[in-house]
Formats: sequence, C-alpha cells, structure tokens
Amino acid sequence: MTGRATGRAKTLTALALTVAGALALAGCTSDGDASPSPTGTGAVAATGPVTLVTHDSFSIDKAQLAAFEKKSGITVKIVKQGDAGQLTNQLVLTKDAPLGDAVFGIDNTFATRAMEAGVLADYRSPALPKDAEQYLVGTHHGGATDQLTPIDYGDVCLNVDHTWFTTKKLAEPTTLDDLLKPEYKDLTVVENPATSSPGLAFLLATVAAKGEDGYLDWWKSLKANGLKVDQGWEDAYYTDFSGADGKGPRPVVLSYSSSPAYTLSKDESSTTTGALLDTCFRQVEYAGVLAGAKNPGAAQKVVDFLLSPEYQSTIADQMYMYPVSPDATLPTAWEKFAPLADKPWVVDPDDITTHRAEWIQEWTGAVVG
Repeated sequence: MTGRATGRAKTLTALALTVAGALALAGCTSDGDASPSPTGTGAVAATGPVTLVTHDSFSIDKAQLAAFEKKSGITVKIVKQGDAGQLTNQLVLTKDAPLGDAVFGIDNTFATRAMEAGVLADYRSPALPKDAEQYLVGTHHGGATDQLTPIDYGDVCLNVDHTWFTTKKLAEPTTLDDLLKPEYKDLTVVENPATSSPGLAFLLATVAAKGEDGYLDWWKSLKANGLKVDQGWEDAYYTDFSGADGKGPRPVVLSYSSSPAYTLSKDESSTTTGALLDTCFRQVEYAGVLAGAKNPGAAQKVVDFLLSPEYQSTIADQMYMYPVSPDATLPTAWEKFAPLADKPWVVDPDDITTHRAEWIQEWTGAVVG
C-alpha cells in the first residue's frame, strides 16, 4: 500500500505459475516493434538496464521479474525511497539529476505535484485496459494526462484490532467522531500527510467529511485524545499497531480496507482486524517514465509489464491493492475480508492541486506544532 496496504512484503508462493505468461507479455514488446499508445506516444524499442524508483512497500516476485528480464533484455534495478509521499518529494528534489528511469508508486494525492515539477516524461502505456482509463489523472476534467499510467488502487481507511477490543471488553469505534471519545484516548496512530500518501489521503478524507471549516478542529480534538503520528505506513502498521506483526500498543491504525486480508486465520475463515469503511479515501497508484531517463525506451517496457495480466494478478497478494485490470484474478478471501468502501470520501482533484500544500501546512501547525 505507497505507503501501503498490509503485507506487501508477503510472498506469493503460487507465482511461479505466472512466469510463462510474463514471458509472453515481454515477448510482445521486446522485438523492436514500437506499439503506438492511444495518445500517439510510441513505445520506443530498447533493452538494457532500467532503474525503477519506488516506495518501500513495492513487492514483486523474483522469478516473475527474472523471466521478464531474460525475455526482454532489460535488467531492472529497484531503488526504494520511503513512503509514496517521500518518493514524490525525492523525485522533485532530484529532477535535474533523476534517480532512475521509471517510477512506480506516485499516487493521486501527489500526482499533480510530480507533474507540475516536471518530473515525468510523456508516456501512457498502450497496455492500459479501457476500463482502467477512469483512473487517469485528469479524466474527470477532460484532457487526461499522458504522464502517469494507473497500475492499482485501494481504499485508505482506519483499521481496528478486533482481538484487542475484545480482550479489553471495549466497543470498537466505527466513525471519525468515535475516536474523540475519552474511552479511545491513546489508541490511534496515523501517518504524517507531509511524508506519507495514506496520511495525505486520510487528511483529504477528513476535509471531505468535516469541511474546510471543521477538519482542523477534528484533528485538534484527536491530538488532545492522544493521537500518535508516524512518518510512514510501515512504522504505523508494523510497529505501533497492535494487530500486526509488531504487536504494538495501539489498536487503531491508518491503513487500507484490504489490510484485514493480511490478518486471516490459518483456514482463512476469519480475521483479527477490520476496516472502518466510513473513514475511507480511494487511492490510485501510478507508474511513469522519468524525465531525463537514461533509458526511456526500456523504461516504457517496464511500465507496460506492470499492466500485464500476469503481473496484475499478483498485485493483491504482493501489495494488497486492487489491480486496475478487470481481468486480473483476486484471492478468494478478498470478497469477504478486503471490501472496498461503497461511498469513499471524495475531494475534487482540482481542489487537491490548489489546496494540498495549504492543508498540509495547516495540519502540521495544528497537529505536529
């Protein structure tokens, strides 16, 4: 999850079965025949090394990646740059000396920051399914950008540790306002919106829920009720959350609606955590080619590979996000334990672009000080 959906480091044991399909996809784009994109941006035939810059939660099966490299003649070096928010900030700071050739993990809360800074080259993958065009940046306002290709999506939501609340004989919170009650003091941990994409997504959810005139008051009240703020999702979920691997002290964490699929029982009949679906903001993650890339043609092929049916079908197990391809397969447990919110909170993309820096600054002053 980007800052991330839970269990992104979890290994998918069945991925070896997908290698043949990955080889087939790579073969379609590695023989020197440029494939025109829907926007007229041709894919440049190329091989050689590609540095893929991404966030800490990115995960890919080694056998699948090796198969793509062998067939395509492209060697992929993965460089991680913290949470998705930190990733975007690093790309902006280093735009005159790019950290790599391609990027994965810029999300819809930070996308326009990267585009306005000139971080990205024009390229929209021709492998993008028609059904996934709804996730393109700018789709709802005309003139969708050609700089970012959507790869996956998920709902950023508060999660609770069922076991903790059962043991303490305390009713679980269900709404944003519940977290302000005295019985939930010192129980919540979230990520910083200045450095974390899920943190920013949740800040936007509170702006939508409470309005521009009320969201800061809500945050101030939550701070007074013992809120903890971490820099990124990894620390919040794996260290401070009581329901994950770290067995931390706090039973309420900002994560994803898919996170409960990571805390399943061995027979996958139940889970020890749950998502509060009334607190969600929908996040979309993108891939793109970096402006000034040393090997832009091969970088385009890497973006195409991330949309292959084989890779798309591994996203849920590898990164606990939903693939943008409607044909990708999902784990059977997801229908019950990783539902998307029926009505996630929404902030107009133009408002995010206009007010993102302002809202982060106001939040920082009110919550971090």
